[in-house]
Amino acid sequence: MPKGSDGANQTKAVVLLSGGLDSATALGYAVACGYRVTALSFRYGQRHRIELEASRRVAHHFGITDHRIVDLPVEAFLGSSLTGQGEVGKGGVQAGVIPATYVPARNTIFLSLALGVAEVLGAQAIFIGVNAVDYSGYPDCRPEFIGAFQAMADRATKAGVEGVGPRVEAPLLRLTKGQIIQLGSRLGVDYGLTSSCYDPSESGAPCGGCDSCRLRAEGFAEAGVRDPLLVRA
Repeated sequence: MPKGSDGANQTKAVVLLSGGLDSATALGYAVACGYRVTALSFRYGQRHRIELEASRRVAHHFGITDHRIVDLPVEAFLGSSLTGQGEVGKGGVQAGVIPATYVPARNTIFLSLALGVAEVLGAQAIFIGVNAVDYSGYPDCRPEFIGAFQAMADRATKAGVEGVGPRVEAPLLRLTKGQIIQLGSRLGVDYGLTSSCYDPSESGAPCGGCDSCRLRAEGFAEAGVRDPLLVRA
């Protein structure tokens, strides 16, 4: 765990914060480890823009004062139902099939931007809430991807070449969704502040049928607790 308690002497981390269940848990984990966190969220034309409001709530809950929401060109993220190309599937995950909700190269782009911010800030870690157990089959959520990005980061930055580049931390990578929820509950994550749905209503209500909603429901069932979003509904 990092040393230091506050101010310039505290170890820094950049946390990718979408506003969903996994990224909120990754943020809680980084905070619990003692990092001074810069949270990084992105507006990229996603149909579930309500997640950005959730990211603000989660950042505030953990007392994050440096929360950056970055606008990215929508044209760079076409080819996905999450950015308006086709309908969000409601039929469940099919083994070996990458779903239409996959956004081409999204995590590569997000991590690359986080890497730049981390090097400028002198941050020692980048946290991302990817999960390779209970997930939709996205190629950029696998251990192989995280390892490959780390290798690239070590070679592509001044800090990396000097041996002080940031580590890419994926603490949820090998956990089930239920285990993630149990961990987050111990870390003080308020899942009632999060938003997971890929196809929410205009009011932000979850659809209940997309892959993300289904995985969230299964996770809370596994964890043996009720989803606070349902309790507050």
